[in-house]
Amino acid sequence: MNPFTFARAMDARDAVQRGALEGSRYLGGGTNLVDLMRETIERPVQLVDVSGLSHTIEERADGSLLVGAATKNTALAEHRAVRERFPLLARAIVSGASGQIRNMATVAGNILQRTRCSYFYDHAAALCNKRNPGEGCDAIEGVHRMHAVLGASSACIATHPSDMCVALAALDALVHLQGPDGPRQVAFNDFHLLPGDHPERETVLRPGELITAIELPALAMAANSTYRKVRDRASYAFALVSVAAALEVEDGVVKDVRVALGGVAHKPWRARSAEQMLLGQPATAAYVEAAARAEMADARPLRDNAFKVPLAERAIVAVLGQLATVRT
Repeated sequence: MNPFTFARAMDARDAVQRGALEGSRYLGGGTNLVDLMRETIERPVQLVDVSGLSHTIEERADGSLLVGAATKNTALAEHRAVRERFPLLARAIVSGASGQIRNMATVAGNILQRTRCSYFYDHAAALCNKRNPGEGCDAIEGVHRMHAVLGASSACIATHPSDMCVALAALDALVHLQGPDGPRQVAFNDFHLLPGDHPERETVLRPGELITAIELPALAMAANSTYRKVRDRASYAFALVSVAAALEVEDGVVKDVRVALGGVAHKPWRARSAEQMLLGQPATAAYVEAAARAEMADARPLRDNAFKVPLAERAIVAVLGQLATVRT
């Protein structure tokens, strides 16, 4: 048994003051943290309930959205502005979990959820550097069909499980934080870390820092966007590969493009190589296929997950082909 205290934060400042205690954890919907506590992977000395903090979705005059960190996933996916102006985000959220979980899970909690690698959860029998730094990674020689092919290291090959985060990566979202040293903002694509030699360090959060909001910048091209998730079954399964993309084509030429991948790396993977190759080029299948191959050129698959490389390439081609066809 792991005893802990419980406190309900009145506002972000109160939460940060309480969260400064070593061993504290912020509790939103609890859909991941409670599981980790049940498995004794997380053993907090204090839970600070932040589920009552900001859950508003503010539409700004410039077309951007400011989403409170405690906003439920369902509320975000169903918001009119999200469905109309950022459809890839709405579709990613709906792809992510059952309705019951989406009704409980918060935006900040989704961003901070931890890997579903089975070796991470099997603390009784498996070695895991993410759980116990320096211990080893049994997944590398074990069953790793679901694991990373991009950005992995000899210390960890786990993947990030979120669907929503893949869309946020494509949208160049901004993370608003509040901590003991005051507020700051971090580009979403810089928020999560690749494993390197320290896979236990998953984000750039400093001790006691709290996510207070997510900002979606105004991006007109995001109206022509979508999210596609390739998985083993149609309901409640994590992605083998997923693609979030937005595309703007003018006179048959790619004027702007955003692509991010899920299921292939330790963090939501922004497909910068593919984007750079496509800008200013004809929006044809040949160029898209070349860009997809370039993006996956640095993939380092293992014994069981090499299929993810061509699967990701085909998914990129299919999604961008769809957007090129349906653009307005």
